Amino acid sequence: MELILKDAASFKKSIEAISVLIDEAELVVKETGLELKATDPSQISMVDFEMPKTAFTKFESVETRLGLDLDYLNQVLSRAQAGDELKLELDDKKAFLTVSFKGKAERSFQVPLIDISSSEVPNPKIEFDAELSINPSFLQNALKDAALISSHITLGCDAEKFFVKATSSKGNLNEEAKQDKDTLPELKVKNECKSMYPLDYLQDMLKASSSTNNASVFIKSNAPIKISYPIGEASITYFLAPRIENA
Repeated sequence: MELILKDAASFKKSIEAISVLIDEAELVVKETGLELKATDPSQISMVDFEMPKTAFTKFESVETRLGLDLDYLNQVLSRAQAGDELKLELDDKKAFLTVSFKGKAERSFQVPLIDISSSEVPNPKIEFDAELSINPSFLQNALKDAALISSHITLGCDAEKFFVKATSSKGNLNEEAKQDKDTLPELKVKNECKSMYPLDYLQDMLKASSSTNNASVFIKSNAPIKISYPIGEASITYFLAPRIENA
């Protein structure tokens, strides 16, 4: 197996986006590219990641499953410098993933592979009530506002707007966005809906998002929320279970 990315940045950012929720997982190398699908230890969130073969300048591999400590891989990838080329290779004994950076100097790290007994994780099948395309900066700022009030947040939509609410003994927060080309370029609402979610998970899910690419958000009352956005040529999708009580 030999995979080469012209710029390490997108893979580095992708693993950061996964490892905020997932400690260990199998990265699957397929003919079509890389895939990773896993739930977090608490089972309330899920990550679905794909990076197509076309993102790589070299992609030579049979189907391979790489069991990885994502926190450690993230630490290794954090050593990439701006403009470094990234090479991923599997050693002959399939015990290590060699991660190499090529820039002003050549550096390589051997990341041990680990055994992960993982079953296939299906994506939740949900008929969502609302679908929106939103600038992640708006959401990130709304979550920071909500963090002053509560550790949980209610997200929802009606025909006119998307809203963010938080309530506690500290007071109330209500933020609204109506459809416009900069903040909320798309808002499709079949039914009015709202659900409550843990704030810290949502903040982690949006960490790797960029204000230059809108995020897609799918909501249904008292059902998991779905959030997806691109990272370079890759894409990442998260699901997060709601907090049903008090919702």
